[in-house]
Amino acid sequence: MGCANTLFRFETDFMTIEPIRAFSDNYIWLITSADRAAVVDPGDPAPVFDLLETRGLTLDTIIITHHHFDHTGGVASLKAATGCRVIGPNNPGIGDIDEVMTEGNEVTVLGYQFAVLEVPGHTLDHIAYYNEAHATLFCGDTLFVGGCGRVFEGTFPMMQGSLEKLSTLPDVTKVFCTHEYTMANLNFALKVDPSNVALKAFFTECSLKRSEDLPTVPSTIGHERMINPFLRWDSPAIIDQLKREGRHEGSLAAEVFGAVRSWKDQG
Repeated sequence: MGCANTLFRFETDFMTIEPIRAFSDNYIWLITSADRAAVVDPGDPAPVFDLLETRGLTLDTIIITHHHFDHTGGVASLKAATGCRVIGPNNPGIGDIDEVMTEGNEVTVLGYQFAVLEVPGHTLDHIAYYNEAHATLFCGDTLFVGGCGRVFEGTFPMMQGSLEKLSTLPDVTKVFCTHEYTMANLNFALKVDPSNVALKAFFTECSLKRSEDLPTVPSTIGHERMINPFLRWDSPAIIDQLKREGRHEGSLAAEVFGAVRSWKDQG
């Protein structure tokens, strides 16, 4: 999976976004405008270099969401070779960042304007990039299709708050996360929310895509609110299922989220 998957282009009102496959299940997102390119979370530089050369593209910007190596490992070599700018979170541990992004910042990449959202939980430095005009969200490892990132550095209430922030974006917002974790996430979601008809239908749809080696990403915020148990902390069905499983008795949002995340972490 170390090559660009150029058969799959997502047109969001003329913003062209493509997945570059890396490692076993990462997506490095490629944004292009004419002969210039930006990449989101390039953990592996090799497939990015291959694509730039094959397509005759000039790397303009690297966008970073958080410090984990599978999202930053290619930054130094790509910047050294191309002289591109690097934007990313306020974390001195990430080398080569030219422009530090924090909540409320707006940044222009290839002519597209992104609002920066701080979404700590998976890591404390995690940020996301939202383009309102094209209804596009690059959310790193905070929100996945049918799931969310592990809470490595933050707390469950912190992560639930970050997910709630993302869940308030317009339903049409396309969710470009950075891992192909969907089938594992949906298998778990069916344990938590077994009567969810939309979830069952989506499981079938995604199973077919993966059988043909097609990406399940992007999803949309509206669809995630329907099928993703990590956004459905107010669902009576999920609250009841947690009680039946002997995992949680209450209905407070952060506690319900924490019980679901703990369940996922255990298996």
